[in-house]
Amino acid sequence: MAVFFTSDTHFGDPRVLRIDKRPFKTIPEHDEALVAYWNETVAPDDEVWHLGDFALHARPERIDELLSRLNGHKHLIVGNNDGPATLAAKGWADVQTYAELNVGGRFVVMCHYAFRTWKNMGRGWVDLHGHSHGKLKPQTRQYDVGVDVWNYRPITLETILGTRRRPKPTLAS
Repeated sequence: MAVFFTSDTHFGDPRVLRIDKRPFKTIPEHDEALVAYWNETVAPDDEVWHLGDFALHARPERIDELLSRLNGHKHLIVGNNDGPATLAAKGWADVQTYAELNVGGRFVVMCHYAFRTWKNMGRGWVDLHGHSHGKLKPQTRQYDVGVDVWNYRPITLETILGTRRRPKPTLAS
């Protein structure tokens, strides 16, 4: 079982095509591509921490359908665009605003928002966040796990920590 992180999928939200310049012509194309990339990356028994902004402008049935199509056991860290339907969706193992996790001996703190300082920062803990869509200046041991940064798919902590420079988003195939 692997542990993955992601955020800011913004399923159903047409603003991401314009504001974030995602390389898709329509929201249905965007949504289908993100589901495909997720499932190419994540196995059914893997664990996925979604650090907020899962879906916007989507009916509760659509949110449930999306979650049922996505591989893995999914945890939600609430983002500013996660409405009542997302929070109440059946597909989440749990829903919270902040979490700490030990991933293979590395401790991480997770929130939708980037922290300026965080618990045990001086002891090597890592801060994982979303919200900024890859637009924040990098800080030591702080990583944006959003799809805009990691080729529109979830990412492992090992890959995050092994990347010296943040990859420039490209359309994954």
